[in-house]
Amino acid sequence: MQNNKHIHQYNGYSVSPSAHRLPDGWFAANLLLTRGDARSAGPASYKFDALDYFDSETQAVGHATAWARGWVDSRG
Repeated sequence: MQNNKHIHQYNGYSVSPSAHRLPDGWFAANLLLTRGDARSAGPASYKFDALDYFDSETQAVGHATAWARGWVDSRG
């Protein structure tokens, strides 16, 4: 499941958390971070797949969102 309703801005990054349902019913927490203006010559993008696995899509998206904040905050 790729749901774009969770996209938001955080400290100069566009944060796009998502969840992917696996065949066994678990949800993988995924994340796309983009820094810079999408119209600029070279925005930096960082993609993280399967950060962890959860029972629900809500849990997976919440984890990816929290993980994104930690990642951004640790890089100043």
